[in-house]
This record gives sequence, C-alpha cells and structure tokens, in this order.
Amino acid sequence: MEPSKNPLSLHLRIRDGLSRIAMVMRVDDWNAAKTTALNPTQFAILSLLAARARTGLAVKEIAAHLGVSQPTATDSINALERKGYLRKTPDPRDGRAVSIGLTPEGSEALLAGKAEDGLAAQAVEALDGGEQEDLLLCLIKMIRHLQERDAIPVQRMCVTCRFFSPYAHSDSERPHHCHFVDAPFGQSELRVDCQDHHEADPAARAAAWTAFKAGLTDPHSQSGKE
Repeated sequence: MEPSKNPLSLHLRIRDGLSRIAMVMRVDDWNAAKTTALNPTQFAILSLLAARARTGLAVKEIAAHLGVSQPTATDSINALERKGYLRKTPDPRDGRAVSIGLTPEGSEALLAGKAEDGLAAQAVEALDGGEQEDLLLCLIKMIRHLQERDAIPVQRMCVTCRFFSPYAHSDSERPHHCHFVDAPFGQSELRVDCQDHHEADPAARAAAWTAFKAGLTDPHSQSGKE
C-alpha cells in the first residue's frame, strides 16, 4: 500500500498533528483579533507589517504572504486605514504603487492583541530547550522546502541569507556566523524572519543549505572552522 493511502503512515500522522496545532493557532488568532475589534486577516496584516516597519509592503506582497487574494487584502487594508492603523505612501520601487506601513495607533492595537500568550505559545513553552530547538530546525527545513518550490513567498530566514555562514566555528554552542553583525550564534538563535535579511543568490543559497544540512548530521565534519 502506498504511504499516501495508508492512514497509519508516519507522514499522515504528522500532518494530522500539524492540523491540530494549526486549529489552535487559528483560535488564538481569532481571540487576539477580537480584543482589538478586528478580524484575523486584519490582525495578521498588522503583525506582518510590524516585522517590516523599515520598508513597508505593497498590497500584492501582503496578499502573497497571507495567502489571500489581492481584493481580500485590499478590503482589509482599507478598513485598517479608516481606523488609522495603516498609512499609504508612494512605493519607491514602483511609482504606480503604494507602500503600506503601520501607524503608531496600529502598533498599539497590535500590542493590545498580543498582550497574552495564546494556547499555541503555551504548548511550545511546555517543551524543554532541546525539544524547542529540534522543532525549530524541523520548521526551518519545511519552510525552506515550500519556499524553494514557490509555494510561499521568500522567507527572511538565516539559512537563505547572504550573511549566513553555517558551521563556521568550532564552538558547538555557537557554530554559525552572521556577517551582518559579525558575530557567532547557535542553533536556537536561527531566525525564521529577520528584518536584516538579504537573500543570497541561488548558488550561494544552495551551497549554504548543503553545508547546513551536513552539519546537522555531523557538525564535526564541517571544514573552515576557526
């Protein structure tokens, strides 16, 4: 029997588990949004823009990151603008477009909605440090897989950044190096969304990923250490 047809197959049980977590996260999103009299899409837009305060995003970028249609994104953006939570400015990258950014009032609304940890955050906190690190590494692998197949927009992860050097140091606690801040860092500090991210070219990105994966299997096999 093919694994995809077998209800007891490991990958289907993992998918089932992820779907339960996703359900709880949707509940968390609704609860956070309700505290600010917003819907989850509007609240997600605030969260997305808060992480991109330096540059803002175009409407099509917001829609792509949230996995919604441009008309849906536009309706939510307009509603948030009427509330004074967003502002539109000319997009320096495209004279015909606008860049969407948070206002101070939008930032305050976002903070009010995130005042308490949701159930999903509490579930993560129930894991010990090693389990959290392992989960982070698994998520990074899954996100990269989706990104490389154009299933999701480019994610601002360390492993796709031109400043990232995997296993550049012999220190097992801080094996990686970030050339942006010129400092070593550890596995638990790997970022999924970094505002200082600069996407590496495809060849460099592939080489870094190959070295990163090899180091996960055998950190001592990596060359180029101090």
